[in-house]
Amino acid sequence: MIEAEVERVAPELVKAQAYGLGFDLVGIAPLGYMDTSPHFDSWIERGFSGEMAYLARGAEKRRDSSVPYAGVTTAIVVGLGYGGAEPAGPVARYARGDDYHDVMTARLEELHGWLETTTARPVRGKAYVDTGPILERDLARRAGLGWFGKNTNLVNPEIGSFFFIGALLVDLDIPADEPFEADRCGTCNRCLDACPTDAFVEPRVIDATKCISYMTIEAKGAIPVAAREDIGGLLYGCDICQEVCPWNVRFSRPNREDAFRPRDFTAGDARTVARKILALDDDSFRQHLRGSPMKRARKRGLARNAATVLGNVGTADDIDTLKAAAASSDALVAEHAIWAIERIRAQVPGAPGSLD
Repeated sequence: MIEAEVERVAPELVKAQAYGLGFDLVGIAPLGYMDTSPHFDSWIERGFSGEMAYLARGAEKRRDSSVPYAGVTTAIVVGLGYGGAEPAGPVARYARGDDYHDVMTARLEELHGWLETTTARPVRGKAYVDTGPILERDLARRAGLGWFGKNTNLVNPEIGSFFFIGALLVDLDIPADEPFEADRCGTCNRCLDACPTDAFVEPRVIDATKCISYMTIEAKGAIPVAAREDIGGLLYGCDICQEVCPWNVRFSRPNREDAFRPRDFTAGDARTVARKILALDDDSFRQHLRGSPMKRARKRGLARNAATVLGNVGTADDIDTLKAAAASSDALVAEHAIWAIERIRAQVPGAPGSLD
């Protein structure tokens, strides 16, 4: 049996179509052994992934990007900005609007359909947006989209690091871009120095268990007491190590995606949003957060975060709200609310603090 020759597709056409779909960055990379896989394995072994057990389960597939979806040979890697120039707030910029997984996957699937039309045949392919055992940063660097910053984010010299990464893996022969080989961080350590919880073990190595994004999103249990004050007014995620990066200070762009525009629910200062969260019941949680990345923390996780934030930025006027949370049947939420009440009492003389 003679195998059919794989079509060679011009990368310029692919990139033009991807840009036309709204992506900000596009690069082509060959699939195969991933250069960062030994570092990833070491990171897992050192316990830095915390409760994210799914990362270890997929480690063997992450070592070779051609393995997760058999038969593919090439990655079309894309970046989509989410508004690094937008003001800081209690919710990380990426999570204020609709879920990026849905937005990017739909566009990558549209690109997949265009490839099938262009080649006049079914194209074996699959879109990945944080949804499989793929080292996306490694693929993106291989596709020429940027370098690994000291804060572990991929940094692009034209738009900074406030962008999502996705990849469409296909069985097409598309000439690859040159990998991004330069390290443009130089001697700058602003991101490392700015981390409130000292989560960076060394440049480009983060202990996720100490990261505010991990503690407020991925971790399901209690936020360590020693870290609660450092969380400040951050309810969901953290952008600090990106905000201080000179490449973002200079090149970050305003959000231009309607899907990523902040929902009314995420509007307001930390205290306002925290009170909104603690007022949610099951129905209103589903109503306000349908299609939102914030669903990942679930209602109890958000309530835990909200109580912690009120302990940091709340006033005596928040005691009643926290008392209601302290009476919750969920021990996790109750414990954080009690901590918050005690903290407000210690900071605000005369604040009512009885839990009776």
